Amino acid sequence: MKNYDLVVVGGGPAGLAAAAKAYDCGIKNVLIVERDKKLGGILNQCIHNGFGLHRFKEELTGPEYAGRFEDEVAKRDIDVMLNTIVVDFSSDKTLTLMNEENGMFQIRPKAVILAMGCRERPRGALNIPGSRPAGVYSAGTAQKLVNIDGFMPGKKIVILGSGDIGLIMARRMTLEGAEVKCVAEIMPYSGGLKRNIVQCLNDFDIPLYFSTTISDIEGTDRVKGVYLSKVDENMKVIPGTEKYVECDAILLSVGLIPENELSRDAQIKMDPRTKGAEVSDRMMTSIDGVFAAGNVLHVHDLVDYVTEKVNLLEKMPQPISKMNLIRKMKRKSTSHQAMA
Repeated sequence: MKNYDLVVVGGGPAGLAAAAKAYDCGIKNVLIVERDKKLGGILNQCIHNGFGLHRFKEELTGPEYAGRFEDEVAKRDIDVMLNTIVVDFSSDKTLTLMNEENGMFQIRPKAVILAMGCRERPRGALNIPGSRPAGVYSAGTAQKLVNIDGFMPGKKIVILGSGDIGLIMARRMTLEGAEVKCVAEIMPYSGGLKRNIVQCLNDFDIPLYFSTTISDIEGTDRVKGVYLSKVDENMKVIPGTEKYVECDAILLSVGLIPENELSRDAQIKMDPRTKGAEVSDRMMTSIDGVFAAGNVLHVHDLVDYVTEKVNLLEKMPQPISKMNLIRKMKRKSTSHQAMA
């Protein structure tokens, strides 16, 4: 297996932008490892527009935004491994990888950029009472079913959480012919962008209930309905405020968590506030030569911010050849003589 100066784990927007930036800064021997069958990450299923307003000063869909960085990677002839899973990552920067072509193998590069992105918070983290019938999805899973696989999760939808994915799926499900009964938000304010509340809810007359959560789910084999209840300032359900809403699907948009299992495997120091790695001003983690970029570091509001921040990686230490090291030592020696 070829030796690499830099391996980027994750082929989403952060990983693509970081790989291209590192190449421009002089690191030519770069590999991107992606577990999916194509580059682009979560943006491939985000077919709505609204991306790129900050970075490119124009409105793009998710696949179009990802395509800009895929083109940059292709121009630089950066190596890519698709359908490849990182099984393990150790503190000495050894990556254990697995794919169909090569089986299980190891790479030990000089530097690693972790760009695994984030995942959705599951139902199990919410402690919602009730049985476990079919029809309960995370909003991102429902988005993939509709936009990639061509399946409808349901016809009568209740969405819990007013994060941007939930708001966007309220509009998407409506456009596909489903009836979105409401969006319930446990906080007294929305977690999504103002423009998404206007364009995805107000424009389609979809009600948004604040300080409200799902207190029970009805249904055995399939969701039949939910009970919505008001909550107090401590997020506790207020008895007597229950309201029954008939539905056959529930979409959960209740937050994102940085995907840091590999970071923990390598015993990288984590920040309890962001749920990502602790990093220096040049995005280096507690392990020398291991960097973090994008939503694996902390969850960003916009993908534009994810790709902009990788500019800090231009401070990455460059591979130093023997000749360059001699030149560097000569410059240092001349500088000391001048000071003397």
